[in-house]
Amino acid sequence: MFLHTKGLFALGVLLSFAYTAVALTTLTDEELRNIPHVPNEDFDINTGGLLAPILIPRVSGTEGAFKVQQHFVEFFRTQLPEWEIIFQNSTSTTPVTGNTQVPFTNLIFRRDPPDTQAGDVGRLTLVAHYDSKYSPTGFIGATDSAAPCAILMHVARSIEQALKAKWAAMQESGDDMLENPEGVQILLLDGEEAFKSWTATDSLYGARSLAEQWETDFHPAMSNYRTPLDSISLFVLLDLLGSANPFIPSYFLTTNWAYTNMGNLEKRMRDLDLLESKPPKQFMPETGLQSKHFGRGYIEDDHVPFMKRGVEILHLIPSPFPQVWHKMDDDGEHLDLPTVRDWARIVTAFTVEWLDIGTHLPKRAAQAAKRSVTTEASDSKRTEL
Repeated sequence: MFLHTKGLFALGVLLSFAYTAVALTTLTDEELRNIPHVPNEDFDINTGGLLAPILIPRVSGTEGAFKVQQHFVEFFRTQLPEWEIIFQNSTSTTPVTGNTQVPFTNLIFRRDPPDTQAGDVGRLTLVAHYDSKYSPTGFIGATDSAAPCAILMHVARSIEQALKAKWAAMQESGDDMLENPEGVQILLLDGEEAFKSWTATDSLYGARSLAEQWETDFHPAMSNYRTPLDSISLFVLLDLLGSANPFIPSYFLTTNWAYTNMGNLEKRMRDLDLLESKPPKQFMPETGLQSKHFGRGYIEDDHVPFMKRGVEILHLIPSPFPQVWHKMDDDGEHLDLPTVRDWARIVTAFTVEWLDIGTHLPKRAAQAAKRSVTTEASDSKRTEL
């Protein structure tokens, strides 16, 4: 990440004339209570099914990166088989590898409504990078960005049942699935980190490649959207999340409405005692900012190649950065797990509201019963052993 302080305000004002906020149906308190539980065991730093396999060095092109790719793919293939899995590959030289080409693999996990064509579906796009820094040797990057990747895996699993229920109800009632269909995709990007020092060419390897490809990968004529870039209804980037008491600014005027929606969801969930952490102030306090408050700059991150091509961005990155940023202490032991689990709940709620699936969430009582059965089965297995 690199702080960029010039040119943002003019860009934001220009885009704001052409962009209007999406009308969202606000979740009720009961629907917020029905947001799926975040199992503690999924985020255990040693044994957690989502997080633990990512807490290894995973420099682009190395065995660690390949193991983490396998973890993501296995999760979606086994737990979310109806999600489409797409690999986008590229290679590049780096300042530390000379003429040797380093492979970069972006993973796209996509869930579109049934019986729709790719060029007709707008997609909420949730994003994190999974690579870790080349140096210092052995660097983990728990906030940067193992925890955000695990959070997005949880979000995908949490919305699946409600998505199926919504689409099944639409088909049964004869509602037009093809009228402004909205899907969701998760981008787990490779090569965000610089190998030597942050420059335009030594950073964002995967994001630059994917944005360039999607800009020129045209959908069939008469599609709703010209390219996969045009299909992105909002690009939500998670980075450096997992330390206690984060302050997330609203970076962009054109998406302050989306920031405000997420910030309001966080506040309501805290008021309903649905979150674990007890920060001195909420994570996202800058709701409803006026235009005069923008223009202070932005942080260079995986969103930049997409933003430069006109994609709307919601950047969830703390300012200041966590104290462990780019230090060996950015490991599992230094994560604040209540904060991590709260981010999973908040981003899930935002996604549920965006996709208008709140009324299709399993009821809280049913979720509790399911967790009880799972726990009893687990306890039984331990007893047998």
